[in-house]
Amino acid sequence: MKLTRLIVKGGVISPGELRDIVNLALDQNLKNLSFGSRQDIIFPEAFIENSDVKNSTHKFIFPDNSAVNNIVSSYVSTDIFTNTSWLTGNKFLYVLEQFQEQPKLKVNITDPKQQLVPLFTGHINFIASEHDDYWFMYIRLPGWERMEVYPALIYSWDIATIYYYIEKLVANEAIGISKIFNIVSETLDTNNRTIDRSLQIPFHPFPYYEGMNRLGIDQYWLGLYWRNNLYDLEFLKEMCDLCFECKIGKISITPWKSFVIKGIPKDRKLDWEKFLGKKGINIRHSLLELNWHLPVAEQWALELKTLLVRTLDQFDISTYGLTFGISIYNRDGHYFTSIVVEKNSLPQDLQSIKIRDTYNVLYARNFDPNTREYQVHVQDVDKLELPTILIELSKKYFEELGSETPSRNIETSAQENEMQEVYQCQDCLTIYNAKYGDLTQNIAAGTLFQDLAESYCCSICEAAKENFEVLLIEM
Repeated sequence: MKLTRLIVKGGVISPGELRDIVNLALDQNLKNLSFGSRQDIIFPEAFIENSDVKNSTHKFIFPDNSAVNNIVSSYVSTDIFTNTSWLTGNKFLYVLEQFQEQPKLKVNITDPKQQLVPLFTGHINFIASEHDDYWFMYIRLPGWERMEVYPALIYSWDIATIYYYIEKLVANEAIGISKIFNIVSETLDTNNRTIDRSLQIPFHPFPYYEGMNRLGIDQYWLGLYWRNNLYDLEFLKEMCDLCFECKIGKISITPWKSFVIKGIPKDRKLDWEKFLGKKGINIRHSLLELNWHLPVAEQWALELKTLLVRTLDQFDISTYGLTFGISIYNRDGHYFTSIVVEKNSLPQDLQSIKIRDTYNVLYARNFDPNTREYQVHVQDVDKLELPTILIELSKKYFEELGSETPSRNIETSAQENEMQEVYQCQDCLTIYNAKYGDLTQNIAAGTLFQDLAESYCCSICEAAKENFEVLLIEM
């Protein structure tokens, strides 16, 4: 189905912008809008590009234009879920503000400690490191068979500069990660930092993201989810007005077809509850229903989800920590749920014949979508077999839960943590790890600290080699 998208950079929009967008849709006699998996806003086919739309400041992407992509960010998770200590909401906004032109590639900017927003569904994925203002960059360009890690950490204020240069670079030629690094390093003056340890992604169960929840001492956050992903325009308009009254500056869209409002004052909590009650808005869906990702405007997917959720609920099956996705078969797709139900497409020469649909069921390694490794559990099964298969996989998940370390090294699949000898600068605490070398100074991976020239100095503070001391770290 061909739908119009509205780009919402990082999934962050102001109440004023949303109200303006709602008014544009109401002027076309529309009743609702939806949210997309890349934190964009989706309009039905009836939405047209009239003069008001053309003259607006909003970035509408019509069905015949696929050259622009939205930036996904985990701004929505800051302050309300587990997060990297230095990565504040304001830091996200500053980074997003650097992107003045709409990216042609899919960009993700995320915190690895949260679970609500996928880390690796972009072509270029910036993932926060443990070092203040430094990010890993994972790249999987269209046509690449696997994802590669850029061999240096990227400084927050260089993110957009490096992205736009890579976008321009890969538009002109097919190119690999090593050449990208070499050309970028030679051309741009950036404040990179050497990678001293692999990206660590801790395990956290999938969060409950709906309802009114406490935020600090005197504020609340509200998560809203409608199972059909059709958000009433009149409701949204009144909600924006209430945000204005409460001096709420941002609304955050999630990849799960829902949105979050942060910063509701404690003394206005009752006003919000009355507003939701008068509108008949349910904010008590079970986690079993919230943890599903569906394609937009596909009725068959919604009906299948309803069948599966009802069956799991009927048999009292716990899915705590699991997420589910429904998709049309696409082996090149980038899934971000624990378990995926794929609907097979009929061969072209059989589409005129009425044949029952068949499905495949896949699950991520360790049921963790951040591994990016999916195993086919069953193929070509009937819809009526799916509930039993999901029950089976849910039990398998709990049987295996805890068999892996709670924090995963994303570069390896090692089952046990090991201690590794590295060298640390005593002035700025930068680590030299022989496994990664120091590509900011053209020192290849695998170069032992003892083999470094005596003129070697810290890549951050330029302290002398003799200022480094041995340190054991857990890898």
